[in-house]
Amino acid sequence: MNILQFLRQFKIGEYAIFDTAISLVVVYFLAPYLSKLFKKIGIIITRKSWMYLVLPISVIVHLIFSTSTPLTRNFFDPSGHVLEKLVGVVLLVLGAKDIRFKRAK
Repeated sequence: MNILQFLRQFKIGEYAIFDTAISLVVVYFLAPYLSKLFKKIGIIITRKSWMYLVLPISVIVHLIFSTSTPLTRNFFDPSGHVLEKLVGVVLLVLGAKDIRFKRAK
């Protein structure tokens, strides 16, 4: 068993804690650079918004690249998993509510 497999064995339900933690840490440190990039095109996104948007963006990216993960499968499963869907929508709303657009002068 390599180190990555070892770290991914710790789970809450079917979700690996390591994957979520690494995603949050990476976005935390990349947020200032991402915000600066988006500011150039007139979109102001705070670090807090980036943190809320980690899981919704990851679901969208996994969907685009056709990567099957437990969260992506459960989020798009029409027969249930209401809690996952509710958490995803709430995080999307919380992340999007602080996004601002610069007005053209």
